[in-house]
Amino acid sequence: MNASQPLPDAELERIARKRAGMRMGWMIHATVFICVNMLLAGISLLGGRHWAIYPFLGWGLGLAVHGAVVLLAMPGGGGLMDRLVKQERERLAARDAW
Repeated sequence: MNASQPLPDAELERIARKRAGMRMGWMIHATVFICVNMLLAGISLLGGRHWAIYPFLGWGLGLAVHGAVVLLAMPGGGGLMDRLVKQERERLAARDAW
């Protein structure tokens, strides 16, 4: 299918769900990162040594790369999966209207 033809609704839905899933994946990744690193920081502080910075920095780099791939294209704010799917569907439909 060439760029001048609009995508069928089923294809728009598939692509929108895939993109929204990628974004939801980053949100889950970030939530787990925060929770685990808070736990590690607490353990580190209780032990009197500040070693928790090392896993924080290593994992933080991975989270940043993941975010660069997924979140830079997302306009401000997040939302639940249905909202993300709707946004992607609208973007794809607008692109195909050109």
